[in-house]
Amino acid sequence: MGKIWRRGSVAVAVGALLTFGVGTGGTPAAAAVACPSGVESDFNGDGIRDTAIADPEATVTGVRGAGEIHVVYGGGKGTLTVSQALDSIPGGPETGDRYGFALAVYDADLDGCSDLVVGTPYEDLGTVPDAGVVQVLHGSPAGLNGGKAVKEFLQGADKPLSGGPEAEDWVGYAVAAGKTSSGTPYLLIGCPGESIGDIQDAGGFHYVSGTAQTATLNHQDTDKAGAVAGVAEADDRFGSSLAATPTHFAVGNPGEAIGTTPFGGGAGYFSHALTSGYPKPLGGLSQDLDGISGAEEAGDQFGASLAMVPYRSSGATTTTQVLLAVGVPGEDLSTTVDAGAVQVFRIAANGTYDEVAWIDQNTADVAEDTEAGDFFGQQLAAVSTAPNATSTGANTRLAVGVPGEESSDEHRDKGGVHVIPLVGPPGASDEWIDPGYGIPGAPAHRQLAGLSLAATPSLLHVGMPYGPAESRAVHGFPWNVASGGEPTVTFRPGEGGIPATGTAFGAAVR
Repeated sequence: MGKIWRRGSVAVAVGALLTFGVGTGGTPAAAAVACPSGVESDFNGDGIRDTAIADPEATVTGVRGAGEIHVVYGGGKGTLTVSQALDSIPGGPETGDRYGFALAVYDADLDGCSDLVVGTPYEDLGTVPDAGVVQVLHGSPAGLNGGKAVKEFLQGADKPLSGGPEAEDWVGYAVAAGKTSSGTPYLLIGCPGESIGDIQDAGGFHYVSGTAQTATLNHQDTDKAGAVAGVAEADDRFGSSLAATPTHFAVGNPGEAIGTTPFGGGAGYFSHALTSGYPKPLGGLSQDLDGISGAEEAGDQFGASLAMVPYRSSGATTTTQVLLAVGVPGEDLSTTVDAGAVQVFRIAANGTYDEVAWIDQNTADVAEDTEAGDFFGQQLAAVSTAPNATSTGANTRLAVGVPGEESSDEHRDKGGVHVIPLVGPPGASDEWIDPGYGIPGAPAHRQLAGLSLAATPSLLHVGMPYGPAESRAVHGFPWNVASGGEPTVTFRPGEGGIPATGTAFGAAVR
């Protein structure tokens, strides 16, 4: 299997189609009069979680690779298809835009309805190719994009994001969003192709804070709130991956050169404490640092994927620490090239860290065997189902994508997913699912299972955007799924009001 260079937040219509069951027409049943608070991913404010599923490679109005997003309202209240073919969505379908390449959900305006963040890193701005753009589609009692106008984040002198648009900035390659512990909404926008001065592809991220949505551009030479770990260098691609909690967030730079070792990789981590809009840097991680396992090697891509959850130690009365899982999909294990690994760090409020786990398929009681090109850790998703309780292996879980996993020469790169405890021995309750063993459908060549993962408090969503058309779907598994266990919910093109057409349905899910 060749190298996969993709966000760590795997990573993705003509008009708005609102459907009910297999029919169309009408308005959402029992639509909310006002949006209640406290329910995540609730776009229409009815108190039931909704699901957004991207097909960033979809053909829209005959334009290949323009991309579209399907929203499935909870409680059987219909579906919605959104693309840049809509009059209400800025821009228009263009070849290779990949609308919906990255997704995030948060309540940007604190009205109680969730809002959908859409990253489109390959959007051309005027004559500037692949400059990228991020849009926030607001939720409302009438549904997603049924009220306030879309908020658009792009670079330019009179635009919300600082810096001028440049070719292959890839604004929106990764996005993350939520509320800080003080209740302030935040949005992180990765732009890994951003040039810093004449340093090409050094990368950066925009931090968007509050309902006023003020934004600052941060990179490895930023010192407004303290020194960011590392220095800006060509091909660092800082901002390729993002992960966040209410107290901390992390930014991956898998292209970081460690000494003369290219693409060794690294990650920086921050708090949400702001100085003039700039978040406070707390530290950095890479395999050349004391106390961190492994040795920097070319192509390790440490930080290609990230996942972060709140962590509360035994006896603590507050949750001020986090666990950060860092994917190292290009890690060589002895002579096994690109087998991949994941390293887990506990980070305190003051920024000190401890490495608490190294996980690969040689780890005791972890399923499957290491093979060349497995890319274990290419994508990650994590959950804390009880953030206000002591963290345990049962309530703090990590999903690890292994898209290059083989089952035989007939099924090369079929892929698979581990579900592993983030607290305690990784193999203590490691569970494994793959196509034909938990993931519905027969195993096939290049299904790349594990390339699309998303966490909700109750379900792990596994997107299957590739492989045979009949197996393309999004499956929701409970976090306590047993090896080979079945999903409890499935979203599939042509079912439940979702249009039957699709190219990479489920490449991104929220």
